[in-house]
Amino acid sequence: MATLIKWQGGMAFEGQTESGHSVLMDAAPEVGGENKGARPMEMVLLGLGGCTSIDVIMMLNKSQSGLVKDCQVEISAERAESVPKVFTKIHVHFKVYGQGLNQKKVERAVNLSAEKYCSVSKMLESSVEMSHDFEIIEG
Repeated sequence: MATLIKWQGGMAFEGQTESGHSVLMDAAPEVGGENKGARPMEMVLLGLGGCTSIDVIMMLNKSQSGLVKDCQVEISAERAESVPKVFTKIHVHFKVYGQGLNQKKVERAVNLSAEKYCSVSKMLESSVEMSHDFEIIEG
């Protein structure tokens, strides 16, 4: 896997992925950015959310756990006070919307993603206090 990061002027950079996608990143205005794109640390959380969401949806579809209509993941994180301002805590909260969803199967999917399958989660857990939970919203 490889990426290319190209400076776009100021504090903005365009990231190009090996799979042909681009994303714009920028720094906060207080450090010279122009708020043109996501912050790099936000990208880490987006990567975590995307990775674990794909796992959970794949498992729920495979296990026939009911009709999933939507899946949202809210991620909250705390960072160190001093440089480097690494993440110290990350909490992943799934909201699974659907009909007739099996509580145990949803719980299993969320746990398996966090504890075994999500590469981003597994990478972060060695240096960050990770936690996760879920709720099922019927309808």
